[in-house]
Amino acid sequence: MKTPISLLCACLPLLASAAPYTPKDGSTVIEQLPRRADATQLALRGLRQQLNATPDDLALATGLAQRYIALARSETDPRYLGYAQAALAPWWRQAAPPVLVRLLRATILQSTHHFGAALQDLDAVIAQQPQNGQAWLTRATVLTVQGDYTKATAACARLSALTTQLVTVTCLANVASVTGRAASSERLLDLTLQRSSGAAPELESWALTLLAEMATRRGELALAEARYKTALAQQPRDSYLLGAYGDFLLDRQRPQDVVTLLKDQQRIDALLLRHALALQALPGQQTAFLAAKAELAARFHAAMQRGDSVHQREQARFALFLQQDIPAALQLAQQNWAIQKEVPDMRILLEAALAARNDGAAQPVLAWIAANGVEDVALQRLVRQLGPQDGQKLSTAKKAGAL
Repeated sequence: MKTPISLLCACLPLLASAAPYTPKDGSTVIEQLPRRADATQLALRGLRQQLNATPDDLALATGLAQRYIALARSETDPRYLGYAQAALAPWWRQAAPPVLVRLLRATILQSTHHFGAALQDLDAVIAQQPQNGQAWLTRATVLTVQGDYTKATAACARLSALTTQLVTVTCLANVASVTGRAASSERLLDLTLQRSSGAAPELESWALTLLAEMATRRGELALAEARYKTALAQQPRDSYLLGAYGDFLLDRQRPQDVVTLLKDQQRIDALLLRHALALQALPGQQTAFLAAKAELAARFHAAMQRGDSVHQREQARFALFLQQDIPAALQLAQQNWAIQKEVPDMRILLEAALAARNDGAAQPVLAWIAANGVEDVALQRLVRQLGPQDGQKLSTAKKAGAL
């Protein structure tokens, strides 16, 4: 049985969000929702009222939670993950909730970087429903972030009989792109996308974003930008896509383009960070930069007070490039590396180690690059800047194609 695309789209990359803010007084106005979304909000309000009257209505609760998770992506608004969790409140703390609740809980947990708990739920769902494509895709996503590439590839492979070829190939390419098979996986994904006319916009954007990232890692900048722009034309509010393209522009020393891109997208901490980095590089923007920097500091402080580790990658960038606090940046980058191992996680740890002149701190990433054959021109540049300290390090870097 093929898994509906609407469910699979809930698993696509989403920038990490902080825990939702809960006011002490229920009458407090937190923020006015956009008027353009009034029809959607009215529909959601009606569903919430129904759910308030019958909170144990499983079909109503899961349907509402699915809509909120979708909105968390499309609106780049972290509050919707909290709303989705609230809709599932009667079952949220159950050890063995209904399968769909467990799957939605895993999706929310994955989005907030509670990877271990998410995998436990996903394994339980798969044990009950081995043909559940959404569970396999979410499992592959979590395992890829954690760097368990063998298990991630196996999870992706299970999708071939459960969903479209585009979903399967994109999932596999996401792993292959960081395990020494970047060129072949990029060609296959590009061809598959061309043959997948009529695919859901969210899935096309996912594939295009990955293709843009792959081209960026190879140094094919014109191709990468064309892919980013095509993806943005389809999904202009996709938070992950906005963050990836924002980083691309920052690396090209195009801060004004970043400000334009993210001018209305600063509710997400990671996007506000990129906005602040751009403001810092622009003349005449000191007041706006200091305001953005202060807002980020407040948000990250609140996250640390909550024990929220979701933002450690962004916090490390903030500490290194905006606060010039190298020891804090290195510590945060190391803590983040213990949790997730994507290319940006490798990069910030190498950048912090380089700034700290601490070659030892870079060794875990250098070893990871060597072991997995990670290909990325930005990482190659950092490896060269670090410089070989001994023959073993030089040999390791060369084996990885990093020198």
